[in-house]
Amino acid sequence: MKLNERSLAFYATCDAPVDNAGFLYKKGGRHAAYHRRWFVLRGNMLFYFEDAASREPVGVIILEGCTVELVEAAEEFAFAVRFAGARARTYVLAAESQAAMEGWVKALSRASFDYLRLVVRELEQQLAAVRAGGCPLPPRRPRALPPKENGCAVWSAEPPAACARPGPVPPAPPPRRRASAPNGPLRAASFARLHEWYGQEVRALRSQWLRSRAQP
Repeated sequence: MKLNERSLAFYATCDAPVDNAGFLYKKGGRHAAYHRRWFVLRGNMLFYFEDAASREPVGVIILEGCTVELVEAAEEFAFAVRFAGARARTYVLAAESQAAMEGWVKALSRASFDYLRLVVRELEQQLAAVRAGGCPLPPRRPRALPPKENGCAVWSAEPPAACARPGPVPPAPPPRRRASAPNGPLRAASFARLHEWYGQEVRALRSQWLRSRAQP
């Protein structure tokens, strides 16, 4: 695959957020020595630089058709990016800590388009199952953080007696209504239509609650 060096250098150093970045020890291709390099992961491209201040990468690894696995090496916290094929190169890298190694292995394992394709396929299957069985409303979350007793959260709808303060009682929130399918069964509605319809429901309920609070 032919890559434009100028475009790669711009992409490697642009201001867009990175997927992961940090120092790793990279084993040389012909020599057993390890060199400390600054690595930047963007999408399925792993760039490495001489140091963190460098503006041009020394090289790039395209993370397609590879596996990431732990290996035994002279350096501690070592792992390898291994490509299939008899002449394919294996990149041996080493992190500076156990946590850094685990973070890099997880990030690199999820960087390829093959992994993203599997995630999208799984999400599509879940969406199809939701459409086939109906789309229930998401569970209601508590409006405030729960009180704590002895350092443990207590999930209760009523506040503790010690926290009660005299004053006017705020109006009760509007009753929850069971949503009906917009213009037909839910399985026939697209995700965008469902999102817009439920948004209208939420806005209507919020307006009703605000009006009840404004009344004396």
